[in-house]
Amino acid sequence: MTEPVPASPKAIEALRDEGPLAPPRSQAADVWAQFRKHKGAMMGAAVLIFITLAVLLGPYIWTLDPQRLDIRNKDLRPIYTALWDGTANVSWGHPFGTDNLGRDQLAQMIAGGRASLAVGWAAMVLSLLIGTGVGVLAGYFRRLDGPLMRITDLFLSLPILPLLLVAVTLFRQPLRAAFGPEGGMFILIVTIVGITSWMPTARIVRGDILALKEREFILAARSIGTTSGKIIRRHLLPNVLSPIMVSATLGLATAIITESALSFLGVGFPSDFPTWGKMLADAVPRMSEFPERVVLPGTAISLTVLSVNYLGDGLRDALDPRLRGR
Repeated sequence: MTEPVPASPKAIEALRDEGPLAPPRSQAADVWAQFRKHKGAMMGAAVLIFITLAVLLGPYIWTLDPQRLDIRNKDLRPIYTALWDGTANVSWGHPFGTDNLGRDQLAQMIAGGRASLAVGWAAMVLSLLIGTGVGVLAGYFRRLDGPLMRITDLFLSLPILPLLLVAVTLFRQPLRAAFGPEGGMFILIVTIVGITSWMPTARIVRGDILALKEREFILAARSIGTTSGKIIRRHLLPNVLSPIMVSATLGLATAIITESALSFLGVGFPSDFPTWGKMLADAVPRMSEFPERVVLPGTAISLTVLSVNYLGDGLRDALDPRLRGR
């Protein structure tokens, strides 16, 4: 019988315990580490934060009234047009120019951004609440699955834009009388956009709930007598936050586009209340003479929606463990 070979000093040194290992990273740290690797998401987040801060803090920096008429300074061009057209009628007091009524375009861009983003965020929250509630109820309670999904299919089959136009026509005057011109239209547009955009969230949440409710930890919770409400609040909702957050970003983009479309068609906020869609509508008749009036709000809408979509892509990759590390 051969004698055992003594271990080498290097092997003994490698097995020596040098101290406690570093604690594992939290889930939030893992998500942030993965999110930072997505260059498009980081760029989208930076653009969205910049636009949000610009429209929130802009009125305190650029104090001109967006609804003030100055006929003497109407149809001023943006200062950058002087770079290729030395004869352009520009003014350093109006760096983005003025419209045909002399209203400052920069002040209107800031005020319009506040209105568009406010509608987008409020409608997104409303659609998430409705979609999450319908998805959880349909996925967890079998007897509610059929009726709620048929209602979802019904809403998906409706022509959204004609429905929006009809709803605005029917409820615009009562809400204006109750909450004022701006407040009534804000409530109406947020409600209409919210109740017509919850369906994708409901279908996504329902699918995840159907898979989660058959997992072992849910069966264990049922076996000890946990009520359905506690199971939904403590176990199911925390595990479907990832698709809900991704749906939130996409819902924000959809709400901004829908509000801009309504304002462009002239059925949104009052004519003297600036929004990005209303600025586009006002610029169309003289688009050939002043193309920058279309470019400025159009670029703001495109950048906001694009940044939100990139942010949603990054959140999807960071929150889904199966996609981490790709």
